[in-house]
Amino acid sequence: MGSPTAAAKTIDCLDPERVARFWSGVLGREPGPSQEGWVYLGERGEPQPRLVFQPVSEARTGKVRIHLDITVDQIGEAMALVVDLGGRFTGERHDHDEGVVVIMADPEDHEFCLVQYHR
Repeated sequence: MGSPTAAAKTIDCLDPERVARFWSGVLGREPGPSQEGWVYLGERGEPQPRLVFQPVSEARTGKVRIHLDITVDQIGEAMALVVDLGGRFTGERHDHDEGVVVIMADPEDHEFCLVQYHR
């Protein structure tokens, strides 16, 4: 069977184009070949797994059980970028010995973490 690898992370969206534009701006990743109605950031074989934005007809309810952690150099600048791109700060921040974690949300309210590690 070989060694399994994570090929993609799929995010359910009411508006895949809008959410993909947000994540493209946050991560600096361009769309790759995609199925009609879907948007993929990145392509197979890249070092990072693709992000796949899948259309769904119902809004998310409840807390998402899996989320992305995004490592950044400057937490304040990253938070401002997220807000400028249409996301929001949830108000939740955690200061740990190894670094700072803030909980953000994308335009469809999928939560994710921005993480700045202390050097």
